[in-house]
Amino acid sequence: MKTVLLVATVQSHIAQFHKPLMRLLKAHGWEIHVAARNNLAEKNGLTMEYPDRVFDVPFRRSPFDPRNLTAYRALRKILSEHRYDVVHCNTPVGGVLTRLAARRLRKSGTKVFYTAHGFHFYRGASKKNWLLYYPVEKLLARYTDKLITIAAEDYALAKAKFPCEVARIHGVGVDENRFHPLPGEAQAAQKAALGLSGTIVLCVGELLPNKNQKTAILAVKALAEKRPDVQLLLAGNGPERDALTQLIQAEGMERHVRLLGYCPQIERYTQVCDLLVSCSFREGLGLNVVEAMLCGKPVVASKNRGHRELVQDGVTGFLVNADDPAAFAERMETVLQSPDKYCAAAQSHAAPYTAAHVRSELAAIYGLREERDAWS
Repeated sequence: MKTVLLVATVQSHIAQFHKPLMRLLKAHGWEIHVAARNNLAEKNGLTMEYPDRVFDVPFRRSPFDPRNLTAYRALRKILSEHRYDVVHCNTPVGGVLTRLAARRLRKSGTKVFYTAHGFHFYRGASKKNWLLYYPVEKLLARYTDKLITIAAEDYALAKAKFPCEVARIHGVGVDENRFHPLPGEAQAAQKAALGLSGTIVLCVGELLPNKNQKTAILAVKALAEKRPDVQLLLAGNGPERDALTQLIQAEGMERHVRLLGYCPQIERYTQVCDLLVSCSFREGLGLNVVEAMLCGKPVVASKNRGHRELVQDGVTGFLVNADDPAAFAERMETVLQSPDKYCAAAQSHAAPYTAAHVRSELAAIYGLREERDAWS
């Protein structure tokens, strides 16, 4: 039996974003271990479905947090006590510490994979980001057997610059059995069951400064002048919750904005919204955008490399500057005037990002045969 260790900063990352990979490996009889900090209590019931063993390792998001030294030692201990065929790491901190900890194991046959969910250096990024992160990633590529990218821009850069094998997959794979369009009557019934009415704008993501929900709130305030029934749903938890709550109150938007917290069944809201808005300054490849598009929903998103890859401006939605609430409001109104114009195109464009398609790509990376019957 082959064994894999999946590593990320937090366990929710593995539980949310690596189901297609874990299902694939289980179908081929692999044993799965996970090493990450246990944050599942913050995620309203999110659970680990597939791993055979889970190690609680105290990784921290900031690379400068001294507690990451403790996490590094814990990871070294795990690697010394178990024999893994593949160590597959994710997230910036998890990716750095794991590749350093596992670098000597490659001599005994362990393969080290790293999935880059979005480099911090990219076209248009600050010089500081290029000076800080690019040299680190280029160095760590020496200790990487396969670098897996999820964005076309990252793939092209890594392929040209890094001394390791580079592959690309279409995101982490969205479950097409959960995210799909609902017929009109079913959609109306689900909307009523969720206690929603009027025009629904959905914004999904952790409440962080980078996700920039502030722009979504201000954009909906402007949109409400034309559509008094509009309601913005903010789905996600995070450290910006109090600041966003204060902004909602200061702008008199309590009637128009609802904080949902973390939603394990976010597809119920995605299927009934009128459009999705995503205002992040930086994005690798927005899972929330793919989910909405698979549900046949148009998207108004900020201009960044991840959104540019997913949203066809004027076809599946629109792209605007992240710090321009007025432009967001204008494009949201354009979409809402004729939403059907964008729905079919959105769903079609998102098709390569389904879990089934990504499993096929991962099977090739792991050198596995496709066994679709085992995935159903």
